[in-house]
Amino acid sequence: MTRYRPAAAADAPAVARLHAESWQRHYRGAFSDGFLDARAPAHLLALWTRRLAGDGPLARTYLAQADDDPGEVQGFVHVRLGDDEQWGSLVDNLHVAHGRQRQGAGSGLMALAARAALGWSPGAGLYLWVLEQNAAAQAFYAARGGACTGRADDEPPAGDPANLVGRVVILRYAWPDPSVLLSSVAP
Repeated sequence: MTRYRPAAAADAPAVARLHAESWQRHYRGAFSDGFLDARAPAHLLALWTRRLAGDGPLARTYLAQADDDPGEVQGFVHVRLGDDEQWGSLVDNLHVAHGRQRQGAGSGLMALAARAALGWSPGAGLYLWVLEQNAAAQAFYAARGGACTGRADDEPPAGDPANLVGRVVILRYAWPDPSVLLSSVAP
């Protein structure tokens, strides 16, 4: 069984580790190997330390943890409420540990993101960006009612163009009515 809770500052190392592992598994070919293997872990630890120390009143981060190992972060979602006037709140990060995928944590985390977005602004939507090469994530979002509504070039991680491998395209998936995400699971 999966439990969900808001992230705390002490969770930064575990969240950063899961984030780095997810990037290393899914972003090869888009982000440089040198960045993924040598610099991403420290970059993400600094990012999550800053975010979880107090990223402001319009940010929410939730964790999924397994009852069989309550110390393990099974997955997390980070939402920026009211990020875009047209698209609504941004799911800035959603990552589930590789060995824990297809067990409901991702759906539960998306439901929490939708609940946060609807609580902040009931009429606003929810959206996210996903790498074009990440077909599995796109299928996950589409199965949960997300529609691909646009594409753009990705920004380089850590602000350094050398961290990208060529042109990296990202796709926007949107839920004009995030309540569709609530019916899939009730965390």
